[in-house]
Amino acid sequence: MFRPRENSTGPRGKNQFQSFNRGDTINELRVIEAHEHGIAREQISRAALDTLEGLHAAGFRACLVGGAVRDLLLGVPPKDFDVATDAEPEQVVEVFGRKARLIGRRFRIAHVRFGREIVEVSTFRADPGTAEPDADTRELDDAGRVLRDNVFGSIAEDARRRDFAINGLYYDIADDCVHDYVGGMDDVAACRLRLIGDPAVRYREDPVRMIRAVRIAAKLGLTIDEPARPPRELVGLLADVPAARMFDEVLKLLMNPAGGRVFRMLRQYGLFAPMFAQTSAVLDSPSGAASEALIEQAITNTAARIEAGKPVTPAFLFAALLWPAVREHAAMLERDGMAPAPALASAQSAVVGDQIQRVSIPKRFSIPMREIWHLQPRFHRRRGKQPARLIAHPRFRAAYDFLLLRAAVGEVEHELADWWTQAQDDPSTPAPGSGAEAPGKTRKRRRGGRRRRSETA
Repeated sequence: MFRPRENSTGPRGKNQFQSFNRGDTINELRVIEAHEHGIAREQISRAALDTLEGLHAAGFRACLVGGAVRDLLLGVPPKDFDVATDAEPEQVVEVFGRKARLIGRRFRIAHVRFGREIVEVSTFRADPGTAEPDADTRELDDAGRVLRDNVFGSIAEDARRRDFAINGLYYDIADDCVHDYVGGMDDVAACRLRLIGDPAVRYREDPVRMIRAVRIAAKLGLTIDEPARPPRELVGLLADVPAARMFDEVLKLLMNPAGGRVFRMLRQYGLFAPMFAQTSAVLDSPSGAASEALIEQAITNTAARIEAGKPVTPAFLFAALLWPAVREHAAMLERDGMAPAPALASAQSAVVGDQIQRVSIPKRFSIPMREIWHLQPRFHRRRGKQPARLIAHPRFRAAYDFLLLRAAVGEVEHELADWWTQAQDDPSTPAPGSGAEAPGKTRKRRRGGRRRRSETA
């Protein structure tokens, strides 16, 4: 991995360019050559290389940018490879023809497809601090959030408008060098996450940057620079982010190997509440420790499955995230005199209805999520054929795993979870001391009622 030379100042490498302002500091372009940064073309996906080479052959400047460069420098395999270029979106389509298509209104970009892989190609954009706003190309709302930003500019301007300095590094296909306009290489070496520009302005432009700061720092083990730490007075802006976008962001936050650290940092910086207000209220209550432990264990289990290459579903994660609010609401309804079953159903509808206003949950996940909740009371019914019927339910395994979570935090007795574990392994024998009949076994009723005693007995 790249390490800066001791006592090195100013630009270095074979190319040196002009200095420029970034807020109240001056940054000089640093060009880091291949033997210093250590990124090899073999580490870049074939689709990304074809995109870079295709644009370069057509006479455009083309660079690998953002998280891919950052991760390669830190020794982490990138998940995606994004490209930045001086070609405008329509020109990218001209270069790649039917392989490319334009998407987006807020940020118009091109997607270039090579087989199953899609490479996102964006055009260098102008620095918002220097570009003249144009109603047709750049639009902000009253809170300062960017609604549209299609003002194109130079690569130096593009670097200044990115969120964090470590995301403002460009690997240029023309010379195999990393071009650093914002001091990102020093941050990579220091394992530091530093925001470019005024935090209040940058977070108002896009409040999602606050949770991205947490996700990147947790994933890569970085320290968030103090000015970049999400300000408490701005976290409420997350409530104004479209619910569909927040769903995608929640998956990125919590369905990854660092999900547990992300969750703890979201709580630390007050970012969890704007996304899951109902659950946050339960976690912040005097009895919220067990609920917080349940959520954290669900996230940890999901991370372990991801690392092991096993399938995961957002339905289970959302079931854990919303269960504390559902349970509390159902308990309130029961105290008001409602029977347990309708109380649980009513609580589910109320909690989910409020939640999707902030974070949308597609039906393909909300339906199995609610089934997981719906099956929980059935685990207490262990007589007759009911256990066998529950085990045969297509959502049994997910509901059983959820039961284990509840047992782990003391919400239900361990004996209940142990009984169902044994019932799956040996359905012919009830667990000792359970007082329940064996799953799948029923007591035969004698025909004709009670058998008469023989007169000769």
